[in-house]
Amino acid sequence: MMGIEGCRLIHLPRISDTRGNLTFIEEGRHVPFEIQRVYYLYDIPANAERGGHGHKALHQLIVAMSGSFDVVLDDGRRRKTVQLARPDHGLYVCPMIWRELVNFTTGAVCMVLASSLYDESDYYRDYESFVAAG
Repeated sequence: MMGIEGCRLIHLPRISDTRGNLTFIEEGRHVPFEIQRVYYLYDIPANAERGGHGHKALHQLIVAMSGSFDVVLDDGRRRKTVQLARPDHGLYVCPMIWRELVNFTTGAVCMVLASSLYDESDYYRDYESFVAAG
């Protein structure tokens, strides 16, 4: 399923005991794609925005490892905002979704699992070009 309907929260396992919590992510079980790359954002200045692009073919799982932030999803027809604030929830973002990451709390850490290695040719950096391609 493509478009905003294809994006969804994925509840990740959480094992809790008196020593704290542990969450794990398994390819093929929790992530609906093969993981080729992992990156993370941190030390984000107040009022900074990240993202501001779309991908032609890339699948992603976005997780708030610490703190919180909002992910604005846009398929060219509809927009939806999802707040991520728990490390045991990931937001699956399918291809052809414009995404903006905003409202980072102090100390927020955003981890992203991606389905391919970095490839600049997979990006839409201009919103009008993204909408025209959709």
